[in-house]
Amino acid sequence: MNKILAPSLLAGDHGDLRSSLMEVENDGREWIHLDLMDGHFVPNLSFGPQTVADLRPHSSLFFDVHLMLERPDLYLDSFIDAGSQLITIHLEPDYDQQKALDKIRNAGVQTGLAINPDTPVDLFYPYLDQVDLCLCMTVNPGFGGQSFKGYVLEKVKDLSARRKANGLSFLIEVDGGVGPQHVEECLDAGVDVFVAGTSYYKSNSEERAGFARSIGDGVIKF
Repeated sequence: MNKILAPSLLAGDHGDLRSSLMEVENDGREWIHLDLMDGHFVPNLSFGPQTVADLRPHSSLFFDVHLMLERPDLYLDSFIDAGSQLITIHLEPDYDQQKALDKIRNAGVQTGLAINPDTPVDLFYPYLDQVDLCLCMTVNPGFGGQSFKGYVLEKVKDLSARRKANGLSFLIEVDGGVGPQHVEECLDAGVDVFVAGTSYYKSNSEERAGFARSIGDGVIKF
């Protein structure tokens, strides 16, 4: 299975997100990770579906949209219409995750589920045969620049083992504090998609290319 480096636009220049998006595309990446926060589920705000829609015509990157929202189900239509290609929703809030996944899938968009670092991994289990991606947060969500929580990789190992045992094909993504120094342990655990914000945008082009090569960055197509 190919691996992918997905820079997080949250760490880009919010005064010129289009340029930050093009920087990633010009680097030869294939995915961009977009973090949407509501100030309720996580203690921060980012941007909304209009920003996603405005950026969409300017890029051929795969839009990996991560909804850190208390009620993502109320905004799915907006993010689907904005051009999201994969929408990931969290398992912690109180809403109907099954109905939300069905809505995303029926719109022809890929589905993802996410958990925070201290959320039990078994919340994923009922959905593993339905989703395209499982996201394990490796920091407490809300702010960039935090330190990588290595213990989360035990959850990744669990998911990787279950994927293999059951002949499933979902991708495993990690997000938060991920840098080149974490590549080996993440690969060993079974990570497929590496979300990198600060460690990507604060590096020069040569360092970013080295980061991508170290994970075996390639194109993952659904």
